[in-house]
Order: sequence, then C-alpha cells, then structure tokens
Amino acid sequence: MAGVTFGIHVGPQNTTIDELRRLWRFADTQGFGWFSVWDHFYARTSDEIPHFEAVALLSAIASETQRIRFGCMVFAVQFRNIGLLAKSLTTIDHLSGGRLEAGLGAGWHEPEYRAFGYPFLSNRERLDQLEEGIQALRRLLTEDAVTFHGKYVHLENARLLPKPVQAQLPLWVGGGGERRTARIAARYADGWNIPYIGAEELPQKRAALEQWCEREGRDPRTIRIAVQLGLYLATSDASDAVERLRQRLIAQVGPQAATQPGYLVGGPKSIAEQLHRYVEQGVTAINLALRPPIDWEALDAFVKEVMPAFRS
Repeated sequence: MAGVTFGIHVGPQNTTIDELRRLWRFADTQGFGWFSVWDHFYARTSDEIPHFEAVALLSAIASETQRIRFGCMVFAVQFRNIGLLAKSLTTIDHLSGGRLEAGLGAGWHEPEYRAFGYPFLSNRERLDQLEEGIQALRRLLTEDAVTFHGKYVHLENARLLPKPVQAQLPLWVGGGGERRTARIAARYADGWNIPYIGAEELPQKRAALEQWCEREGRDPRTIRIAVQLGLYLATSDASDAVERLRQRLIAQVGPQAATQPGYLVGGPKSIAEQLHRYVEQGVTAINLALRPPIDWEALDAFVKEVMPAFRS
C-alpha cells in the first residue's frame, strides 16, 4: 500500500469470540496494517448489549496473528491502575513479538463510569488524568525505577520488568481536541488518533498540532496522525442499498450520526472517493471502525474493490 495504511477498529459488542477471531485473522492476511478494539463496558446506545473486555482480547490477538500491528484506540485512563496497565501491555508485547501499540484517552461515556463505580470528573479533570497517565506510562515502559507523584497517579520506585520487546512501544493519544489533546500529543505521544472528522477539518487539526510542537520544541513529523472513520459499505452504489446502510448507522450510533462527519456510507466507488479526500489532506493511516455483526460481503468488497485504488 503506497502512502496509506488501512486498519480495522472493531467494537467488541453484540458479537462472539468466534466472529472477532475471524475478523482479526482476516485483517492479518488481507493487507491491513492495523487492528484495534475499543475499551468500554457498555455500547454507546445501550447497557444491555453484550460487550467483551479489551486487555484480554489483545492477548488473544497477539497470539493468533503473525504480521499485523495492533492495539486499543484508546484505553480510558481511569479504568486501570497505570502500573497494572503497563504490566499488561508489556506482557502482550512479548506475546506478539513486539507488534503492540497503545492508545490512551480521557474517556467520555458517562453511564459506564456511573455503573461500575468510577468517578466521572469534568472534561478538564479527565484530561489532567490523561496527561498524568501517559507521562507515567511512558516512564514505566522505558525507565528503571520510577517515582511519580501527581494528583491522580502515584508511583514509588516502581520497576517494570521485563521491559517491552520494542525499545519504545508506541503510545497514541486519542481525541479531537485542539487545545489539550493536541498539546498532550505534542508533549508525550508517538501518534494522534483523531476520530470521526471530515476531511476538510484536517488542516486545522494539523495546524494545531504543529503549533503545540513548536511550543514544545518538537518536530511534528515525529508524530503520526491517524483518522478513525466509520465504515458502512454497500456492495453496490444502488440508492436503496445505501439507504439501508444509512439506517443501520443511525440504529447503531444514534440519529446524530446521519449528519456527523467521519462516517463513510456508500458503494465501493463512493467510499473510494470519500477516502481519497482524506489522503489528499496528507493522511497516511485510516482506521475503519466496524460495529458487529460484521458484514463480511461488504468487507470483502472493500479489500477487492476499494483498497486497490490506493495501491501504486
């Protein structure tokens, strides 16, 4: 794939382990460069939809794939003690032979916090938690003995052994904010994953990151940018097929999704045209968000009819 890498990002909800296993093996063998799961207790639209846990799934992905890089986009920093998360990530990196990448985020889905006893703080406080968390995680993954005393994270001469297989396990920040999230990415991250935005918004996001990098004395070219886009692909461009998918999007995500940018709806030709708009803005990593049950016919059409349009 010249210039652009496609990834699959799946919500492990309303599905089975067998379907998820089939999906990550498909990604590993069909030319994708990335596979990720999300970190939630609940689906966005209901607390009654069955939902699997991210760390355990990553262990299985590490053991059952051979080539693809993989991770979670993103771990909600409040859900796990940061030392425990570092230990889990290191173990998974060893299981995979050094293919893991990890994302952190501030969290957003208040119902799951309330249900499972996590304080749901203000946006500012959750971003403060994110900033402390990524600092402490980076240090645990790379330094010998770490002492860190913040408002939310406390470590005292903490050692993480063994270290990951990778000398620097890549850390991503997820979210679209241009003031705090972009600044945190500029300070601490290897990549910035921006979810559900229109292609026309990318220049402003990139400019924000460059401004923060200038303040931090960092070359913005050292930070990868990925976009995360919902994929609703019809196997033809017929209007009735596309409309059925649009209704599926609304049912899975909510009525706001009908007008929210960052969701790709259409047949193969239309999807390719929509993706090219992102590539024209310099995007080199596009993660396609899927909500089960997986439409295998559509996914096969993406591989055979859309991905070739991005090969040299």
